[in-house]
Amino acid sequence: MKVVITVLGRDRVGIIARVTACLADNDVNILDISQTILQGYFTMIMLAEILEGGPEIPELAARLERVGEELGVQVRVQHEGVFTAMHRV
Repeated sequence: MKVVITVLGRDRVGIIARVTACLADNDVNILDISQTILQGYFTMIMLAEILEGGPEIPELAARLERVGEELGVQVRVQHEGVFTAMHRV
């Protein structure tokens, strides 16, 4: 199952490391990733795939939200289909 993961917040050391470690621990493969820093704000968007045996989206979202709270950033997880539908022009 493909998901879109977004991360946003003040830049600090370890954001990518902690978020990607959580994904690896939960059998989630990153398919594509883009990140940048805009005037001190860290932004990242990933397309990822939850592998067989991995968690359901709500469980993954809760785990990543906890990591985000520890880092002081917002982490959101959406099913790829929902993300695409919401951002159609």
